[in-house]
Amino acid sequence: MSQLSYLSHARYGKDKVRVLRVVRDGAWHNIVEYNVSVLVEGDIDISYTQADNSVVVATDSLKNITYYIAKTSPYVLVPERFALHLGTHIVSKYAHLHKAFITVEQLRWQRVPIAQGPGQTPKEHSHAFYRDGDEKRTVEVEIDASAGKDKIVARVTSGLKDLLVIKTTGSAFESFVRDEYTTLGEVNDRIFSTSIDLTYTFAPFSIPKPADGEGKVFDAPVSGDAAKGTSWDGDALAASTRNITLEVFALDESASVQATLYKMGQRIIAENPHITSVTYKLPNKHYVPVDLKYIGIDNTSPYVLPQPHRFLIGCRHTSLCSPMCLLVHLQAQRRGLPSTFAPEWPHHCDRLPQIDSAYD
Repeated sequence: MSQLSYLSHARYGKDKVRVLRVVRDGAWHNIVEYNVSVLVEGDIDISYTQADNSVVVATDSLKNITYYIAKTSPYVLVPERFALHLGTHIVSKYAHLHKAFITVEQLRWQRVPIAQGPGQTPKEHSHAFYRDGDEKRTVEVEIDASAGKDKIVARVTSGLKDLLVIKTTGSAFESFVRDEYTTLGEVNDRIFSTSIDLTYTFAPFSIPKPADGEGKVFDAPVSGDAAKGTSWDGDALAASTRNITLEVFALDESASVQATLYKMGQRIIAENPHITSVTYKLPNKHYVPVDLKYIGIDNTSPYVLPQPHRFLIGCRHTSLCSPMCLLVHLQAQRRGLPSTFAPEWPHHCDRLPQIDSAYD
């Protein structure tokens, strides 16, 4: 039989590894809860083409490695650092594995505030926490040892998702194209609500070769002042980008969703020199007023868009877009900071080479 097909690419791993880690510092306890995905690439073709499992590190083993690093790593409380340690250990331990892809989704736990009396600031409890909504912090790390175990390169993308926001004025949508297909009314004052997804990508950087040869012991790639603003400074960047997002959302007199989220991305890039690109996704969540004119009450001013399920989704900053998409990927134009962003959208659109958008 002639060869009709071949294996062009292979990647496998373990998804939805749940981790809850408690780190005790005397009576003061810290916790993180992660959903972790671990994928690997390497010299694994024969497991597909010849049914030879001798090159397979079982996905159950990848799960156990995740638990091991979660227990032993001094970096477990910061998802970027934890993911870098985990991925480096995997590609360092197994000679035939050349890449590891670690995704971490961190659930938002906050300390319970305890009242201290009238006029006093509540005190955070040492070991009691509450789940602060559905918002999640996200981290995607690629550890690439393709050039050698002593030439490891890391690529980090961080962000958040499911940040639900609303404001009751300071939003409009006017002066858009009107023709025979237009039924949408213009509005100069409306409720603006959305569930925000944000990702921001750092420039690639080198990982030192693990001193133990396996990466069980992980050396910080940067330290001190050199770490500020980098992916190693993950907690500070997560707080900064979240605050920028909320401040711009609240303060901007929004002419449209796309204009507001563009300002969000601009500010993040301007204030964070190690971030090379930013992507936002803001689906509109409309609140529909009840028409009470039948009893003589005006309940539709200010006007709110009547379509409850109209949906805007995010695309990426290239000449690629997909139908019904709103692009909000911003690319940093900085000398010496190459973008690692690789778009994978199937529909081509060359009309706007910098920012493509199709919205209603």
